[in-house]
Amino acid sequence: MTPARPALAASAAVLSALAALHAAPVISTFGPLRNRAMPRLSGQGRPDHIALTFDDGPDHLSTPHFLGLLEARGVRATFFLLGSMLVRSPGLAKEMAAAGHEIAVHGWRHRPLLVRGPRATYDDLARARDAVADVTGRSPVLFRPPYGVMTTSAHLACRRLDLTPVLWTCWGEDWRRRATPRSVQDTVLKDLRGGGTILLHDSDCTSATGSWRTTLRALPYILDACQTRGWQVGPLREHGVPGLPGAATPRHDPLRPTGSPTSP
Repeated sequence: MTPARPALAASAAVLSALAALHAAPVISTFGPLRNRAMPRLSGQGRPDHIALTFDDGPDHLSTPHFLGLLEARGVRATFFLLGSMLVRSPGLAKEMAAAGHEIAVHGWRHRPLLVRGPRATYDDLARARDAVADVTGRSPVLFRPPYGVMTTSAHLACRRLDLTPVLWTCWGEDWRRRATPRSVQDTVLKDLRGGGTILLHDSDCTSATGSWRTTLRALPYILDACQTRGWQVGPLREHGVPGLPGAATPRHDPLRPTGSPTSP
């Protein structure tokens, strides 16, 4: 073996170890394990409450429809915004915050954090956080990574930026081209328990074209099901997640269903 080979082998071992450390938090992407072992990261709160969250907005074509439906139902939600979408519709983001919705960070661009190093990860989160603060006048405290994939760099960046990562306990798989209102409803309710956090999308900027319409049609039935089961629905700040910053005592704001629970 030439003298250079041990050095190359050692360098490769170090790089492999660093890559493994960087990717270690990916284990939290596995929902069943996360829900059992990581209650704060999965967004588990009070058993009589459901946190309603949306990703990928604000979108001037779709988000106003969600805001109108939520206003009619007396429901507030948490919106994880993309910075790249925010700069296109800053007035809409202001409207969302003024309506009482919680505004959080989904990053600047919807790209996997696994392919970003520490500096790029920090810069992406910081840029999005600062944009939200500039537009809404309030610094966000929550972060949800694109694709729900956290990395060590992301955790470190969140700590520096005073952001807390929050994923979800159930989703509607509403980004799929084959999704229907019924499939979104059924997929959410199959795994939904009291204290759960729902992930939906108010924009199709990273989903199948027009998928937001499917989500919008499913949402009333999901809200009706929560009402029937005696659960209040609101943003994460009212969800009672232990250790979550910005958490407050929930106001009494029950759902006001627009009709009887039915299937779409």
